[in-house]
Amino acid sequence: MMTRIYIYILIAALVSTIIRVLPVTIFRKPIKNRFVRSFLYYVPFVTLAVMTFPAIIDATQVKLAGILALIVGTIAAWFRQSLFTVAVLCCVVVFLVELIPIL
Repeated sequence: MMTRIYIYILIAALVSTIIRVLPVTIFRKPIKNRFVRSFLYYVPFVTLAVMTFPAIIDATQVKLAGILALIVGTIAAWFRQSLFTVAVLCCVVVFLVELIPIL
């Protein structure tokens, strides 16, 4: 049983290393294609959004609180509020919505 865990850790380490080393070995010259460059520019943002979005809704006791906080946070960010202001607004929304008893 313990040897399986070590095998799984080894496989995870190999996959992680390959993912990091492969781009360096394949792309030796600067990438000049505008489409590929713009695609690679947005990959970190998309990855962060995909990881964060479900957590925003599921982290609250009431799903409606998470949804409303997401909407308020998006609107505040759209109007160029600071990250601190957006976070405070989202926390206040969740706090107030969770104070309201569910019918």
